[in-house]
Amino acid sequence: MKKKIFLLAVISITAFLFFYNNRKVEAEIEEVRGVFISYLEYQEYFKGKNELEIEKEIKKMINNVEKYNINTIYLQVRMFSDSIYKSKIFPFTDTIADYQGQKLDIDILDLFIKYAKAKNIKLYAWVNPYRISNTTNTDRLSKDNPAYIYLNTNHVHIIEDKGIYYNPASNLVKNLVIAGIVEIVSNYDVDGILFDDYFYPDDTIDLENYKEVENTISIKDYRLAQVNELISTIYKTIKSINSDIEFGISPDGNIVNNYELYYADVKKWIKEDGYVDFIMPQLYYGFDHGVTPFIKTINEWNSLIENNSKLLIALALYKSGNIDKYAKTGENEWLDNSNIISREIEYARSISNYNGYSLFRYGYLVEQDNSNLKEEVDNYLKIF
Repeated sequence: MKKKIFLLAVISITAFLFFYNNRKVEAEIEEVRGVFISYLEYQEYFKGKNELEIEKEIKKMINNVEKYNINTIYLQVRMFSDSIYKSKIFPFTDTIADYQGQKLDIDILDLFIKYAKAKNIKLYAWVNPYRISNTTNTDRLSKDNPAYIYLNTNHVHIIEDKGIYYNPASNLVKNLVIAGIVEIVSNYDVDGILFDDYFYPDDTIDLENYKEVENTISIKDYRLAQVNELISTIYKTIKSINSDIEFGISPDGNIVNNYELYYADVKKWIKEDGYVDFIMPQLYYGFDHGVTPFIKTINEWNSLIENNSKLLIALALYKSGNIDKYAKTGENEWLDNSNIISREIEYARSISNYNGYSLFRYGYLVEQDNSNLKEEVDNYLKIF
């Protein structure tokens, strides 16, 4: 009888320790609650201000981020072959300065890191690897911009009605992008690097390169391979410098678009090791979206993950109070509801690979310029 009692006691203690330790592990895995801060915020809050005024704005932004329960910032550090930091490769951005390449006595990235770390807020450097300009006007390019130096070569292409882009198939371009990432992770205490969905800009930019191999590989596979080569090299390079720094990508939420429009091999990245630490698809859809409804789409992304990649989701706070013109049957959903973001987060928490979210973007979180958006933010705050 005593042996039975002893055995039951051992089983009970073991079970308690098992569940206690599991709960402890779960508690240590904090949900990523992120927000994107883009060059559009720089134009609104920094443009035309002096260094002291900009630093004051950065402090205010960090305080607001903390106020809204955000623990991670995705800060756009390179938008158009430029920089918001002290770079020896890319000129300072004209989204803040009067002109591209203007020398300002300020390091925007360093200040964001300084004030974010003081609040225990993580900061990821968000980079656009290929985009040079949203317009075809080359006059805004600084003469020390590598994009200006390579104008009229196969490395840089002007695409009518779209802008100016680096050629993803150019080895020189790949090395330039890699060097830019090395510069950031070697000199700044960032928690990670993020690429977004700007990969192949069109179907003509690499045709000269493709001629060298067109009899051995399809154009689609060739383009996927060009992007994959860059992504895998970036991943390995970052890890060789600091294995704690994460690398992730925020691709188009529509899985098909990634393959048909941008040649981003998202399935490979979250199936095989050596590409990303996390994937953050831009799930800018409501529940009633006529093409890619939220629940169906997030479940598809979750089912694709076969390695240890974490699933984060980018959410469309900017749509609240507006018509979603490409949503077909769901075009009025963001007008008729003011709790979409909170419901999406609550649903995502039930997904097996889910690790967190990021709101697009800061300006909508703090300005709340319509009543629907204000209610959306209020409902968002209630889920914590």
